[in-house]
Amino acid sequence: MRYPILLLDADGTLLDFDRAEEQALKLTFQRHSLPFDGQTMAAYKEINHKLWTDFENGLISKSQILSRRFRQLFVQIGIQDELPGFEEEYQLALGEGGFLLPDAFSVCRQLYEEGCHLYILTNGVEATQLSRLERSGLNPFLSGVFVSETTGYQKPQKEYFDYVRQRIPGYEEAQALMVGDSLNSDIRGGCNAGVDTCWYNPAGKGNNSGLRPDYEIRKLTDLINVARKGEL
Repeated sequence: MRYPILLLDADGTLLDFDRAEEQALKLTFQRHSLPFDGQTMAAYKEINHKLWTDFENGLISKSQILSRRFRQLFVQIGIQDELPGFEEEYQLALGEGGFLLPDAFSVCRQLYEEGCHLYILTNGVEATQLSRLERSGLNPFLSGVFVSETTGYQKPQKEYFDYVRQRIPGYEEAQALMVGDSLNSDIRGGCNAGVDTCWYNPAGKGNNSGLRPDYEIRKLTDLINVARKGEL
């Protein structure tokens, strides 16, 4: 096995975050008797994406994301009430969304059966991410889960990957591969950590980041040959 240690992103790589997010938002808005439509969804996604990007770049803390995103959204869509507890209710609803992306279960199972050690590396809220992973059915194949909230750092910080490295038995950089859909957090993070990287790019997006992943795959099934042989 070329890469017996796989460092796997969760959302957008294995878990269908878009589906979980939409379900959780709809449910939480309904519980507060608030209208929810495509415009509200789009506004939330834009605000949330900007805040998480700032977090990944070390400009704000995770707690600032959670305290700001719905406040900013409500101002934008004209909701005057503070709605205390809305974020907490959303997190609980989000934790129910353990939806998998196509082939995620079968690929993880096969890699596990072939002797790979699979580790989840994810930025997010620990309780929410652990709940979603449990519901996904992937836990039997995982050797460990590292959530930014617990580590005190986040992808792409080198300190995050140092934390991970120190807690993986027999870790060797040459045997590890970082796999994820985000150039900024996953691929940049893998480069910061000195490990090979695999960009999961199902939509065939362009890459103007200046980063050069060692591999680029369109389908998760392609990861099997990368892990086995270091080739597509």
